[in-house]
Amino acid sequence: MIVKVLPDKKALGAAAARRAAEILREAISARGGARIIAATGASQFEFLEALVATPDIDWKKVEMFHLDEYVGLPATHPASFRKYLRERLISRTGIERTHLLDGERDVKTVIDEASRAINAAPIDVAFVGIGENAHLAFNDPPADFRTEAAYIVVELDDACCRQQVGEGWFSSIEEVPRKAISMSVRQILKAREILCMVPDARKADAIEATLDGDVRPEVPASILRTHAKITLYLDKASASKLDPRQITEGA
Repeated sequence: MIVKVLPDKKALGAAAARRAAEILREAISARGGARIIAATGASQFEFLEALVATPDIDWKKVEMFHLDEYVGLPATHPASFRKYLRERLISRTGIERTHLLDGERDVKTVIDEASRAINAAPIDVAFVGIGENAHLAFNDPPADFRTEAAYIVVELDDACCRQQVGEGWFSSIEEVPRKAISMSVRQILKAREILCMVPDARKADAIEATLDGDVRPEVPASILRTHAKITLYLDKASASKLDPRQITEGA
C-alpha cells in the first residue's frame, strides 16, 4: 500500500484526481473504455471536484458502478447517493453508462442486475473512502470478508449512522435507514487499482486502526492492505496518529 499525506483536503483531492485521470486515459487507450466504481460521502467532495474539472478524459467511454445505497430512501432525499452521483459526477461529465443502485426497487432484483453488470468484465479502478468506524463501502464491522457475492444487504451500526448525521445528511439518527445495499469487500478488491481518499481529523482513529495490527473484520478497511495496487490519500489531519514510517510520501 502506498500512503500519501497531503497538506489539506484540496491538495488530497487534486493528487488523487491526477492519478484517477491517468488510469482512465490508460484504460481507454488500451481497451477502448474504462470501468470504475464511484464512492460518495463528504470524503469524496474535493476529489470529485478536481476529477470532473480534469481535461482530456473521454467520459463517453467510461462505465460507472455505484458502491452503496440506502434501502428505501427516495432519490430526491439529500442523503441519496444516486442524487449525489448524478449531481457531482454524472451530470458534470456526461457519463452515459451508469449502474445506480435503486434502493426503492425490489432489493433482490437490484442486486441481481448490478451483479451481472459488474461481473461482465474487470473493473479498472475503484474510488473508495473509509468510514469513522473503518467501514469500507457500507460494510460495517465486523465485515464479511468471505462472501463472493458482488452486492449484499447490510445492517448499519450506530457509529455509521452517527457519522451520517454528523456529516449533515440527516437531522437525527432516527432518520437514518438501517439497511443498505453495499458492494461486498471481495468485489471491491477485484478492481485492478484502488484509490482511497480519506481526509479529516475525525478519520484519524480509523486510519490508525486500518494500518496497525492484523487484517481483521473488526476493522473492515484493513483488508485494503492485501490489495496489490492501492494508494491511500490522507491529509495531515487524518494522518495525525500515524508513525512517520507508515507514510510513503509526505506533504
